[in-house]
Amino acid sequence: MTSGFTRAKEYARQDIDAGLRNYLNNIYLKMATGVLLTALVALGVGSSPSLVELLLGGPQRYIVIFAPLMIVWFGFNPMTMKSSQLMLAFYGVSVAYGLCFSVLAVVAAHDMIFAVNVAKAFFIATAMFAGLSIYGYTTKSDLTPIRTFSVMGIWGLIAASVMNIFFQSDMMANVIAAVGIVLFSGITIWQTQEMKLMYRAVNGQEMTERLAWAAALNLYISFIALFQYILHFMNQR
Repeated sequence: MTSGFTRAKEYARQDIDAGLRNYLNNIYLKMATGVLLTALVALGVGSSPSLVELLLGGPQRYIVIFAPLMIVWFGFNPMTMKSSQLMLAFYGVSVAYGLCFSVLAVVAAHDMIFAVNVAKAFFIATAMFAGLSIYGYTTKSDLTPIRTFSVMGIWGLIAASVMNIFFQSDMMANVIAAVGIVLFSGITIWQTQEMKLMYRAVNGQEMTERLAWAAALNLYISFIALFQYILHFMNQR
């Protein structure tokens, strides 16, 4: 006969498992909403060539290009900001990326081959992201070293990307894209494992939401990066 203590443990485990599933679903829903918002903004702005020219046609394009990075660095702090503020910052990043991607919408509207490549890159990035997330969730290995390596590498990747804006080297662009795919793949699997490990049913609603927005932002940026770098190689075929 099952003891009362054993039944209590089973009920507690069921509550935690149900809470964890809801927590993860919440994170992926936030991330997917950000991707959808980015696509809608890109399509909306891209449908107006004059608006694209206004935002990206001159030196002001650098403000738009670096806006997502600035928001992440200076406007997104889960330790000090409320969940409602993190939500606004997250959607601000999503909108900023949408403004950057409006150029893709303009080109795709006039070049069917490019439009097909965009669609292919999106589906490849989606499949790759799903596979990485599944691995990160199911693996028993400690992925902390991957996180450390990836974060350090991304700092170098950012520096190289900024330099290449001015040098416009095709070879450097290829190296950046290849390294970027590896690094953000690492961030994806680490973040997925971290979401599972950091979840606690007793965190409280506010702290749980803060953690969810932080995780959603990491996953969103990883997905966007994978899409960009895959599209880079698709357009070289």
